[in-house]
Amino acid sequence: MERLLDEAGADSRRLRHALALVCDGQWWTLAGLVRETATSRRTVEALLRELTLERKGDAFRVPLTHTPDYQHLIALAPPPEDPVAHLLPHYAAVLDRLEGLVAGAPRARHTLDHVAATPETVLRRALLLGARFWLPGSRLLCVGDHDLTSLAVKLVHPETDVTVADVDERILAYIDEQGLGVRTHWADLRLGLPSSVRDHDLALTDPPYTPEGVGLFVARAAEAVKDGGRILLAYGAGERTPMLALKVQRALMDLNLTYEAIYPDFNRYFGAEAIGSAADLYILRPTTKTRPAVTSRLSRQTTAIYTQGPQSVESAQSTPSAPVEALQGFEPDLLVGDWPKELGQSRVRLSTWLSKPYAAAPGRVAIALSPGLEAALPRVLLATRASHVRVVGSGLPPLPGVLAAVYEPGAGGDVLDAVRLPQPDGEAASVLRRILDNGHAKLANTWREALIAVAREQGTTLTKNEARALIAEAAPWAEGLTPLDAPLHRLSSLPEAVARTVTSLTTTT
Repeated sequence: MERLLDEAGADSRRLRHALALVCDGQWWTLAGLVRETATSRRTVEALLRELTLERKGDAFRVPLTHTPDYQHLIALAPPPEDPVAHLLPHYAAVLDRLEGLVAGAPRARHTLDHVAATPETVLRRALLLGARFWLPGSRLLCVGDHDLTSLAVKLVHPETDVTVADVDERILAYIDEQGLGVRTHWADLRLGLPSSVRDHDLALTDPPYTPEGVGLFVARAAEAVKDGGRILLAYGAGERTPMLALKVQRALMDLNLTYEAIYPDFNRYFGAEAIGSAADLYILRPTTKTRPAVTSRLSRQTTAIYTQGPQSVESAQSTPSAPVEALQGFEPDLLVGDWPKELGQSRVRLSTWLSKPYAAAPGRVAIALSPGLEAALPRVLLATRASHVRVVGSGLPPLPGVLAAVYEPGAGGDVLDAVRLPQPDGEAASVLRRILDNGHAKLANTWREALIAVAREQGTTLTKNEARALIAEAAPWAEGLTPLDAPLHRLSSLPEAVARTVTSLTTTT
């Protein structure tokens, strides 16, 4: 043991801390000791191999009769003070609530590099935000939120305006189910950030821990904050891999961000034992040179940002463009996404397709969805009014029911043909169709104008304020959303909500 500690040198403090814990009489599991000490599993295992341990199931400790042998080796002082540890006892009820919320959350998806933060971690994030910044009336954006930090902030600081942008429909639905007033937007950050989630005071993100993933998520966070805003980043690399941390910090420096603070090992996780089940918390401030750097960074963005799955960094070189054979019997006017260069049709990037309406009006469009981008399928169809769209991908999911108001889909699988339906009869159906036909427009604005038009056809008058009131009562979530960034569970509830506002027209007018 002395030899192991001598070899570790100044960094032996983390080993001495772990030694102190296994000598204190408590029973520890390997995962618990890794998380408590913020030390990688390999390093903790190296320590445990030098000890004689007694065991109880999966738990272990140094026998009480042996602990005096190690007293001269353990760290006499604890790790650095947690900046908000003194606040935790005042929020025991909130921590209880968060434990239930985290336990009931959708399961992690390894293809999205999900690793759940502990309930105490998300509470401490909320407490640190309140300790460092003035939150009443401030706007916070969670750039991805599998950890449910948004719910912790609303529980501790309900006066804060909190928004979540995430690609995982399950997370968005779960957050909305809690009824805490968090705004939710669907966003695949590889393809863009919705224009409706700009001008925030603060942004917080816990991204995939690759240089590509951290660089992308922080760049999107920088897009979302206004001048003078701050970005909070959770990132950890483990004590054995400093080169990984260097690559990530270079990606941050390329964005011309200043480091206001780094809180070591602030975040703890259920998993990620290779990095000690822990991550630092960075507080970053954009400079006047950040926005040009962000624009340059995003112009080079690829979709491979994860450590696993079809969009892993390792698979970046092996992802082919869509096959020409997929266009057999279909002559597109426009190609969207990654298609072979020999095709002569006009083409547009997928991110551009989703960010703004295409200037021309193509009748037939072919869209390539790379593996891992299947969640964008409903959005790429809502982004156009083309009469016939062919989407080519891998194992494309079925279309959500609400799109049956717009398209008649063909067979799914790797090729999906969607033929646009004629305009429907009926007032409610026509209002719904008008909303879905304007995918890039503010949903509530299109809905309002459609209701006013229906009232005019009925020979009555409906003011804008009256139309807004009807929409706010039927769908209070609609303000600020477009059909493209509305979560699917919101879009699915749209037909019923639209019908309710049309039915209410008679009473209102």
